[in-house]
Parts: sequence; structure tokens; C-alpha cells
Amino acid sequence: MLDLEYLPYDVLQDILHGLPVKSLIRFRCVSKSWNSLITSPAFINSNLTRSHSDSNKLIVRYLDVKYQVERYKLIYEDNDNNDSSSSEQIQDLEFPLRCSRWDYFQLVGSANGLFCLHEGNRFILWNPCIRKFITLPNPSIIDVFHCYLAIGFDLRTDDYKVVRIAYQSVNVRCEGAKPPLVEVYSVSEGSWRVTSGGDSYPHRITIRNWHCQAASLNGAVYFTAEDWGDAQSSIVLSFDLGDEVFRLISLPNGKFGLDADIRTSVFNGLLSLICYGRQFLSSVKSCSVWVMKEYGVVDSWTKQFTIDFNMLHCVDWKVLGFLNNDHVLVEKIQAYGTMLLLYDPESQQQVKNLGFSISARYSYAANYVRNLTLLDKPNDVVSKRK
Repeated sequence: MLDLEYLPYDVLQDILHGLPVKSLIRFRCVSKSWNSLITSPAFINSNLTRSHSDSNKLIVRYLDVKYQVERYKLIYEDNDNNDSSSSEQIQDLEFPLRCSRWDYFQLVGSANGLFCLHEGNRFILWNPCIRKFITLPNPSIIDVFHCYLAIGFDLRTDDYKVVRIAYQSVNVRCEGAKPPLVEVYSVSEGSWRVTSGGDSYPHRITIRNWHCQAASLNGAVYFTAEDWGDAQSSIVLSFDLGDEVFRLISLPNGKFGLDADIRTSVFNGLLSLICYGRQFLSSVKSCSVWVMKEYGVVDSWTKQFTIDFNMLHCVDWKVLGFLNNDHVLVEKIQAYGTMLLLYDPESQQQVKNLGFSISARYSYAANYVRNLTLLDKPNDVVSKRK
């Protein structure tokens, strides 16, 4: 066995970074020094930086139609194999939890491959990469009208945070309405904390699509919102996890009114918008993806591509995520069932049918990231609340 004492630290770190996750977990038993190194925040963050784009993979969450339980799969493309049902392209991920109230958990979202789920006030962080989860303490803010939730990564402190934006009244559109209360859970601190973030919440702005997940990027989380002031238009509301301040990002050319169906997302590492076009207020007929080329610069919004769903011959559909080769994962809703398929926006053609049926409305996709967060914690630890 190699003695840590005779191996330079930098060399050891480089060797460990190149090992599979299973090996890293096993090598924690080599010595206290190795365990301390592998579970240190510096090593975990360095490992995350090196593996932030782990091939061309998406984690897909969906509700199994037959058994009415949620499932997770790892999906990736194999250019040398055209068999869409191949195990090399779709891999089952073991989900260690079962919701006690319903058939499935409500999904807050994900950040760097770390998932946040909840049922009522029970919040869970789950890292499928290392097969570990923890249960958070109950939030301290209760008895509110409605809460909007998000999970993100604070770049300033290298910390994962869960955000609860709690509205205190029904009519938040009126001038002078109470600002929401903002509560943040910090993984490093292991507790919830009520912040002063609500003081910066802009007047007459309401978050829309409570069931849609907020995008996480550049140390902030992003919600689509409605501006009920003079502008009367859709807008993006961000919450910075570092300074805990709300900010507004205008949409491209002010083209999107209050009735626009927009979701925030991340496309190739850039803040993006998935904009749906409907016909007769019912089925989706087209979708355009806009990307902010220069972060924070409104004039840099660029339409990346448009998908014409009439060409896919489906009743309704939804964009779930993007692979690194720009292929789009689409949920295709048909009269006889809902399927997942891959779509190439360049050729405007369906690439592959992924071959399994799901239940509509509950699906979600996120890029797979090799992440060691929670490695130093035993499963299902209930941390303390301040």
C-alpha cells in the first residue's frame, strides 16, 4: 500500500481525481489522512470543477405509469450504436426514498447533480452520484400563503443552498403589499436562516409557474415572473445566493407579455429561456430557445433555435433538457401515451425514441455531474436548526 507520507500531496490529489467515484469512496478507509483529504471541501470542489461536464449525460426523473412511483434514469447518447433501447444509453438509477404522503415527491430542482425534493415541510437533499441523501430540519417559516422553492450553488462560499420565498398575502400585485419572507438552508451550516432578502424584492412582481423548477447558474437562482407595473410584461427574477438580493433581468426586446409561457433553463452553460407558443390556448405548437450570450447584458439575448412541433405529430410536448451536442430531450404527449425522444434542432428531426412510457407533467431532466457533496455525511442525517 502506498504510504501517504512518501507521496507528494499534489501528486496524490491528481491520482485521486482520476479515480472513479466508487474507488474514492472505498479509499476513504485507507487512512484518516486519505479520508480527510477526499471529504475536504477543497477536494470536493476541485473534483467538481474537473468533472463538471461528465460526457453527454442527463438524469431524467419521471413518474412510472404502471406503478405510480417516481423513477430516475441516466440517459446519454452512443454515437456508435443506433439501438435506442441499449443499456449503454439508458441506465436505471436507484432512488432510495419513498414518499409517505403521495406517489411522488415534489421536486425543488437540482444544482451540480445534487437534487432537492420535498413533501410538505420535509426537505431532502439527494446525491445520486454517491447514492447518499440527508433529511433537512423543518423550516422555521410556517403559516404562509404560498412558497416558491429553489436550490443553487453559492460561488462565494462553495456552498449549496435551498431557498424558500414565502408570500404572506394573497394579493401581491398591489403597491404596498407585504414583501415575501426569504429563508435559506445552507449545507455547510446545516440549518435554515431567515434572511433580509425580502427587503430587495421588487414591487408588483410575482413569480409564475409554481410547479416549474428555477434555473441555477452563476451563484444565483432564476424564476420567470410577471411585472404588473407599467411594463405589464414577463421578466426574469433572480436571487443571488451570495449577497441574498433579488434582481430583475429584462427579456429579449420586451417581446414577451404577461401571457407568455416561459421557463428558465441552462443551455451550454448560459442562462436560457424556453419559450412555448400555443394555439387556441391549448396545445403547444412551437418552442423557441433564447440564450443570454453575455451574462447580465439584455441586448445579448439571442434566439438559438425554434422547434416546430407540428413536425413531431404529437398532441402536446415539453422540452426537458439539453445534451452537450445540442440535442434536445423532449417529452412527447400523444393520445396513446407519453414518450421521451431526442430532437436535433439543426436538422429539425427526431433523432431517437428512448422507448419507455411515462406520465406527463411530472418529468424533469438535469445534466449529470460527478459530485462528491454529502460524502462526509451519513445517510439521512437530520441537522440542527438555529
